[in-house]
Amino acid sequence: MSRSLRRGTIAATAIVISIASLSACGAGNDAQTLQIRPDNAATTVGHIKIQNATVITQGQPGTEGPAVVSARLFNDGAKDQTLEGVELPGADAPVKLSPAQGSGPVTVPAHGSLMLGGENNPSAVIENPNEAAVNGDVREVVFKLSETGDVKLQAFVVPASGYYQDFGPTGAPSAPASGAASGKPSAPASAGTEGTGTAGTTGGTTGKPSAAASASHSAGH
Repeated sequence: MSRSLRRGTIAATAIVISIASLSACGAGNDAQTLQIRPDNAATTVGHIKIQNATVITQGQPGTEGPAVVSARLFNDGAKDQTLEGVELPGADAPVKLSPAQGSGPVTVPAHGSLMLGGENNPSAVIENPNEAAVNGDVREVVFKLSETGDVKLQAFVVPASGYYQDFGPTGAPSAPASGAASGKPSAPASAGTEGTGTAGTTGGTTGKPSAAASASHSAGH
Protein backbone atom coordinates (compact mmCIF):
# COMPACT_ATOMS: atom_id res chain seq x y z
CA MET A 1 0.00 0.00 0.00
CA SER A 2 1.37 3.37 -0.95
CA ARG A 3 2.13 5.97 1.67
CA SER A 4 -0.58 8.38 0.40
CA LEU A 5 -3.23 5.64 0.41
CA ARG A 6 -2.25 4.66 3.97
CA ARG A 7 -2.68 8.28 5.10
CA GLY A 8 -6.13 8.46 3.50
CA THR A 9 -7.25 5.29 5.26
CA ILE A 10 -6.11 6.57 8.66
CA ALA A 11 -7.97 9.88 8.14
CA ALA A 12 -11.17 8.10 7.12
CA THR A 13 -10.99 5.84 10.19
CA ALA A 14 -10.60 8.87 12.48
CA ILE A 15 -13.69 10.50 10.96
CA VAL A 16 -15.78 7.36 11.49
CA ILE A 17 -14.69 7.14 15.15
CA SER A 18 -15.58 10.81 15.71
CA ILE A 19 -19.05 10.38 14.23
CA ALA A 20 -19.67 7.29 16.34
CA SER A 21 -18.64 9.17 19.50
CA LEU A 22 -21.01 12.04 18.74
CA SER A 23 -23.86 9.63 18.03
CA ALA A 24 -23.31 7.92 21.37
CA CYS A 25 -23.53 11.27 23.16
CA GLY A 26 -26.89 12.02 21.59
CA ALA A 27 -28.71 8.75 22.25
CA GLY A 28 -29.60 6.49 25.13
CA ASN A 29 -30.47 7.12 28.78
CA ASP A 30 -27.16 8.86 29.36
CA ALA A 31 -27.54 11.30 26.49
CA GLN A 32 -26.13 14.73 27.29
CA THR A 33 -29.41 16.39 26.29
CA LEU A 34 -31.13 14.45 29.07
CA GLN A 35 -28.76 15.89 31.66
CA ILE A 36 -30.13 19.46 31.28
CA ARG A 37 -31.46 20.67 34.60
CA PRO A 38 -33.86 23.57 35.31
CA ASP A 39 -32.32 26.79 36.55
CA ASN A 40 -33.98 26.40 39.96
CA ALA A 41 -33.91 23.58 42.47
CA ALA A 42 -35.16 20.19 41.29
CA THR A 43 -35.01 16.64 42.61
CA THR A 44 -36.69 13.25 42.22
CA VAL A 45 -37.47 10.75 44.98
CA GLY A 46 -39.48 7.67 44.08
CA HIS A 47 -42.56 8.69 42.11
CA ILE A 48 -42.31 12.35 43.18
CA LYS A 49 -40.42 14.93 41.15
CA ILE A 50 -40.11 18.53 42.35
CA GLN A 51 -39.02 21.33 40.02
CA ASN A 52 -38.55 25.10 40.24
CA ALA A 53 -38.61 25.17 44.03
CA THR A 54 -38.08 28.71 45.33
CA VAL A 55 -38.63 30.77 48.45
CA ILE A 56 -40.22 34.05 47.37
CA THR A 57 -40.13 37.16 49.58
CA GLN A 58 -41.87 40.53 49.35
CA GLY A 59 -41.10 42.34 46.10
CA GLN A 60 -39.78 45.58 47.60
CA PRO A 61 -36.45 45.40 49.51
CA GLY A 62 -36.93 46.12 53.18
CA THR A 63 -40.69 45.47 53.07
CA GLU A 64 -41.86 43.36 55.95
CA GLY A 65 -44.40 40.61 55.43
CA PRO A 66 -44.78 36.91 54.73
CA ALA A 67 -42.77 34.87 52.27
CA VAL A 68 -43.92 31.79 50.39
CA VAL A 69 -42.55 28.51 49.09
CA SER A 70 -43.35 27.84 45.44
CA ALA A 71 -42.72 24.66 43.43
CA ARG A 72 -44.17 22.27 40.86
CA LEU A 73 -44.70 18.73 42.17
CA PHE A 74 -45.13 15.80 39.77
CA ASN A 75 -46.48 12.39 40.72
CA ASP A 76 -45.50 9.63 38.29
CA GLY A 77 -47.12 6.94 40.43
CA ALA A 78 -50.53 5.28 40.12
CA LYS A 79 -51.73 6.56 43.51
CA ASP A 80 -52.58 10.06 44.70
CA GLN A 81 -50.26 11.50 47.33
CA THR A 82 -50.98 14.14 49.93
CA LEU A 83 -48.59 17.01 50.54
CA GLU A 84 -48.76 16.96 54.33
CA GLY A 85 -46.46 19.87 55.03
CA VAL A 86 -43.53 22.06 54.04
CA GLU A 87 -40.66 22.79 56.43
CA LEU A 88 -37.53 24.96 56.58
CA PRO A 89 -35.08 22.96 58.72
CA GLY A 90 -33.01 24.99 61.15
CA ALA A 91 -35.27 28.05 60.99
CA ASP A 92 -37.83 29.19 63.52
CA ALA A 93 -40.29 29.92 60.74
CA PRO A 94 -43.25 27.53 60.48
CA VAL A 95 -44.88 27.18 57.08
CA LYS A 96 -48.68 27.26 56.81
CA LEU A 97 -49.93 24.94 54.06
CA SER A 98 -53.39 25.73 52.68
CA PRO A 99 -55.48 24.25 49.84
CA ALA A 100 -56.59 26.38 46.92
CA GLN A 101 -60.11 26.78 48.34
CA GLY A 102 -61.75 26.02 51.65
CA SER A 103 -60.15 23.29 53.72
CA GLY A 104 -58.92 19.78 53.15
CA PRO A 105 -55.81 17.97 51.94
CA VAL A 106 -53.39 19.27 49.34
CA THR A 107 -53.22 16.43 46.82
CA VAL A 108 -50.65 15.63 44.15
CA PRO A 109 -52.75 13.54 41.73
CA ALA A 110 -51.53 10.26 40.25
CA HIS A 111 -49.88 10.77 36.85
CA GLY A 112 -50.42 14.49 37.34
CA SER A 113 -48.89 17.55 38.96
CA LEU A 114 -49.57 20.23 41.56
CA MET A 115 -48.54 23.88 41.38
CA LEU A 116 -47.73 25.29 44.81
CA GLY A 117 -48.02 29.08 44.90
CA GLY A 118 -49.76 31.57 42.66
CA GLU A 119 -53.37 32.60 42.19
CA ASN A 120 -56.00 29.86 42.66
CA ASN A 121 -53.33 27.35 43.73
CA PRO A 122 -52.49 25.83 47.12
CA SER A 123 -50.09 27.97 49.14
CA ALA A 124 -47.24 27.47 51.58
CA VAL A 125 -46.85 30.73 53.52
CA ILE A 126 -43.92 31.54 55.80
CA GLU A 127 -45.72 33.93 58.12
CA ASN A 128 -42.65 35.03 60.08
CA PRO A 129 -39.72 34.68 57.70
CA ASN A 130 -37.13 36.79 59.59
CA GLU A 131 -33.71 35.44 58.62
CA ALA A 132 -35.26 32.33 57.04
CA ALA A 133 -35.87 34.18 53.79
CA VAL A 134 -33.09 36.58 52.83
CA ASN A 135 -32.90 37.43 49.14
CA GLY A 136 -29.93 35.78 47.47
CA ASP A 137 -29.59 32.97 50.01
CA VAL A 138 -30.10 29.26 49.43
CA ARG A 139 -32.49 27.62 51.89
CA GLU A 140 -33.13 23.92 52.51
CA VAL A 141 -36.81 23.06 52.01
CA VAL A 142 -38.50 19.78 52.94
CA PHE A 143 -41.71 18.64 51.24
CA LYS A 144 -43.50 15.98 53.30
CA LEU A 145 -45.44 13.51 51.13
CA SER A 146 -47.87 10.86 52.42
CA GLU A 147 -46.28 7.93 50.54
CA THR A 148 -42.82 9.10 49.48
CA GLY A 149 -41.97 10.74 52.80
CA ASP A 150 -39.58 13.69 53.07
CA VAL A 151 -38.21 15.17 49.87
CA LYS A 152 -35.39 17.63 50.52
CA LEU A 153 -33.73 20.14 48.24
CA GLN A 154 -31.95 23.48 48.26
CA ALA A 155 -34.09 26.37 47.01
CA PHE A 156 -33.09 29.88 46.00
CA VAL A 157 -34.55 32.84 47.92
CA VAL A 158 -35.77 35.49 45.46
CA PRO A 159 -37.99 38.63 45.63
CA ALA A 160 -41.50 38.63 44.16
CA SER A 161 -40.62 40.54 41.02
CA GLY A 162 -40.35 39.76 37.33
CA TYR A 163 -41.12 36.12 36.61
CA TYR A 164 -41.80 35.40 40.30
CA GLN A 165 -44.28 38.24 40.83
CA ASP A 166 -47.34 36.08 40.16
CA PHE A 167 -46.16 33.39 42.59
CA GLY A 168 -45.09 35.63 45.47
CA PRO A 169 -46.82 36.44 48.76
CA THR A 170 -49.96 38.55 48.94
CA GLY A 171 -50.95 41.18 51.49
CA ALA A 172 -48.03 43.55 51.03
CA PRO A 173 -48.77 46.93 52.62
CA SER A 174 -49.83 49.67 50.21
CA ALA A 175 -49.33 53.44 50.44
CA PRO A 176 -52.27 55.53 51.72
CA ALA A 177 -54.37 57.03 48.92
CA SER A 178 -54.73 60.55 50.41
CA GLY A 179 -54.63 62.56 53.60
CA ALA A 180 -58.39 62.08 54.13
CA ALA A 181 -58.01 58.32 53.77
CA SER A 182 -55.21 58.29 56.32
CA GLY A 183 -57.59 59.44 59.08
CA LYS A 184 -56.28 63.01 59.40
CA PRO A 185 -58.91 65.79 59.76
CA SER A 186 -59.37 68.01 56.76
CA ALA A 187 -58.10 71.60 56.89
CA PRO A 188 -60.55 74.16 58.48
CA ALA A 189 -62.35 76.59 56.21
CA SER A 190 -60.69 79.98 55.77
CA ALA A 191 -61.67 83.03 57.87
CA GLY A 192 -63.07 84.69 54.80
CA THR A 193 -65.48 81.84 54.25
CA GLU A 194 -66.75 82.03 57.82
CA GLY A 195 -67.41 85.82 57.58
CA THR A 196 -69.20 85.97 54.24
CA GLY A 197 -72.65 86.52 55.84
CA THR A 198 -73.88 90.16 56.46
CA ALA A 199 -74.25 91.58 59.93
CA GLY A 200 -78.01 91.37 59.62
CA THR A 201 -77.89 87.73 58.59
CA THR A 202 -75.52 86.92 61.40
CA GLY A 203 -77.72 88.70 63.89
CA GLY A 204 -80.79 86.87 62.65
CA THR A 205 -79.03 83.59 63.03
CA THR A 206 -77.97 84.29 66.61
CA GLY A 207 -81.32 85.78 67.64
CA LYS A 208 -79.78 89.23 68.43
CA PRO A 209 -80.94 92.44 66.61
CA SER A 210 -78.49 94.10 64.31
CA ALA A 211 -76.77 97.39 65.26
CA ALA A 212 -78.74 99.39 62.61
CA ALA A 213 -82.10 98.08 63.79
CA SER A 214 -81.32 99.05 67.40
CA ALA A 215 -80.43 102.63 66.46
CA SER A 216 -83.63 103.08 64.44
CA HIS A 217 -85.77 101.81 67.32
CA SER A 218 -84.16 104.27 69.77
CA ALA A 219 -84.76 107.24 67.48
CA GLY A 220 -88.47 106.42 67.16
CA HIS A 221 -88.91 106.56 70.95
